[in-house]
Amino acid sequence: MANYTAADVKKLRELTGAGMMDCKKALDEAEGSVDKAVEILRVKGQKGVAKRESRSAENGAVVSLISEDKTSGVLLELKCETDFVAKGEKFLAVANALAAHVAATSPADLEALLASEIEAGKTVQAYVDEANATLGEKIVLDRFAQFSGGFVAAYMHRTMPDLPPQVGVLVELDKESAETAKDVAQHIAAFAPKYLTREDVPADVVENERRVAEATSREEGKPEAALPKIVEGRVNGFFKENTLLAQPFAKDNKKSVEKVLNEAGVTLKRFARIRVGA
Repeated sequence: MANYTAADVKKLRELTGAGMMDCKKALDEAEGSVDKAVEILRVKGQKGVAKRESRSAENGAVVSLISEDKTSGVLLELKCETDFVAKGEKFLAVANALAAHVAATSPADLEALLASEIEAGKTVQAYVDEANATLGEKIVLDRFAQFSGGFVAAYMHRTMPDLPPQVGVLVELDKESAETAKDVAQHIAAFAPKYLTREDVPADVVENERRVAEATSREEGKPEAALPKIVEGRVNGFFKENTLLAQPFAKDNKKSVEKVLNEAGVTLKRFARIRVGA
């Protein structure tokens, strides 16, 4: 076995941008020499990865994968530099393979996903690095969502007809209601709520909204005695705009999303919304 340390692996990754497994294999082949390992990775097309690290990857695609029984689903964003690559079959094949891997392995978080083995002896990070080298652009995997346990559905939205979906929504209901799931997912895609309920909004966010509302009201010269009521009204407006259940429903703004769910007899357990680059 070649003689090298974890520091050598780290240095090689910093020099080349290649994945951990690729760096280890290169060091093995180079008998522990970092310089030789750099040359080996260059020959294998990995050096271009490092050159692309400083580039911006704001294009890409969102893909989804729902199980046959509709009880689990995955939403995943893969980013690249240009829309030309984003709509290519090879790029989309990589994105769909990653989504299938998430569905099969249920990683705890992004770090666990990147470190997991997608093929024999190859981590997801190495797999993405290979795509980077093959496609000639910076490829980034940094977001995914996975739900299971209830009735899971996805809605995918194309912002341009010739591009893959740029917005994806994953929803989980407590029981099956395909039409409701679709309607609510479309609403989420359009109105981009940040939270499910007002109870989900962090306390510091609410307090900041109160401070802003009070400062704005004073700046506008509102009467001191009326400030509490005005501030409370503006904070409630924030909840209505940013929490899904309080938002006016897209198809009927006389109803809230919560009322639509109640009328359908279902509960929305959670949702995820991903827009490429946002």
